[in-house]
Amino acid sequence: MADPRGFLKHTRRETPPRRPVPLRLRDWKEVYEDFSHDTLREQAARCMDCGIPFCHNGCPLGNLIPEWNDLVRTDRWHDAIERLHATNNFPEFTGRLCPAPCEGSCVLGINQDPVTIKQVEVEIIDNAFEEGWVVPLPPAVRTGKTVAVVGSGPAGLAAAQQLTRAGHTVTVFERDDRIGGLLRYGIPEFKMEKRHIDRRLEQMIAEGTEFRPGVNVGVDLTAQQLRKDFDAVVLAGGATAWRDLPIPGRELDGIHQAMEYLPWANRVQHGDPVTGPDGEPPITAKGKKVVIIGGGDTGADCLGTAHRQGAASVHQFEIMPRPPDTRADSTPWPVYPLMFRVSSAHEEGGERVYSVNTEEFVGSDGKVTGLRGHEVRMEDGKFVKVDGTEFTLEADLVLLAMGFVGPERAGLLTDLGLEFTERGNVARDADFATSVPGVFVAGDMGRGQSLIVWAIAEGRAAAAGVDRYLMGQTALPAPIKPTAVPQR
Repeated sequence: MADPRGFLKHTRRETPPRRPVPLRLRDWKEVYEDFSHDTLREQAARCMDCGIPFCHNGCPLGNLIPEWNDLVRTDRWHDAIERLHATNNFPEFTGRLCPAPCEGSCVLGINQDPVTIKQVEVEIIDNAFEEGWVVPLPPAVRTGKTVAVVGSGPAGLAAAQQLTRAGHTVTVFERDDRIGGLLRYGIPEFKMEKRHIDRRLEQMIAEGTEFRPGVNVGVDLTAQQLRKDFDAVVLAGGATAWRDLPIPGRELDGIHQAMEYLPWANRVQHGDPVTGPDGEPPITAKGKKVVIIGGGDTGADCLGTAHRQGAASVHQFEIMPRPPDTRADSTPWPVYPLMFRVSSAHEEGGERVYSVNTEEFVGSDGKVTGLRGHEVRMEDGKFVKVDGTEFTLEADLVLLAMGFVGPERAGLLTDLGLEFTERGNVARDADFATSVPGVFVAGDMGRGQSLIVWAIAEGRAAAAGVDRYLMGQTALPAPIKPTAVPQR
């Protein structure tokens, strides 16, 4: 059991310090400095091993958080990674990228700062890799069944690893030239270095999973051929249809979607020959006045990228009002708290502007030179213009980071003849099966835009559904309850 007085002896929540801003803006490495194991053990000791661990309620994966917290506290690192891997295929991803809804549900968080669950998680897996404990786990017996996984983001990779270990022959298709989906080309290097993806892929290849990048399923491989060649299909292509801003001036050059902008910076870090004579990628913030429309994580990714590229100035717009400094009354414990947060990118500079709406882009010679906007307030659930707050702001690069509206229907999804929900996502049942026999869906393609932890949980649950479909039964865990899955 946990140290019953640990949270009283170690009242201060500690996380690793971020590297100094002037230093980290000169490279693309991850922003955090090393965290000592002694300090981490103290932080893990703050966990109370609650009789009802509400952190489980916040974690879609059902991570055994109190168990591996106490194993770290008692210096049993090998046991800790075994417990962590029991529920999470890729803690090196979630430990860096998940917003940690588990911490929002931590019982200690009722009247103190919550346990540093996310930091304990990432230290467990990083230590396991360093010790050589993360090894291939190939199946003892092959079933002879074949499965295609379309999409190599966290949902697709989780489904693929589970199904490979169950003995099926799994092929992962990815339309980009490298495996990883948005982990590879959407997440900046300073948030997660891509070596973490590569070392996990080495394990999966050794287990028997086959990867085929550069294949656009629905174009290079037809839907009919896909169903003919494989006994089952898992669709994990994500919600990649981005939300646009159809206002006057949208056609001007210099206005780009975030996912048109971010991949170029990652390709530069991969050493791809994508830079021009000036050494810059096709879309760059160097020397430009940048406006980012969207105040979420993707907007912050654009912000940090623009800083490293040498933007002259950066403004980040958010139509919602500024959140409170502490947990909002609308999100009481154990709900994930609405509150003001400062990411590493925000710490590096730029101006965050809240309660503002962009109504028009202005330009010259076909290029954007600025935008016009105004303040808004919420009335009866709608945004209303605040009279007398109109403004014009110069900008020669505008990045739209307003989220995604669902999966791309044209091509594969249409050719398969799938049914969709009212929200435009691929419909599925409690086993993650679509309306087409033998075709399953996991992650944002069926759920809508969501968190990485949900993607991995859905990948694992969909794998259980596929295994049951192929074999009549399954021993694979399904972390998500059927009631959490949208019904057809």
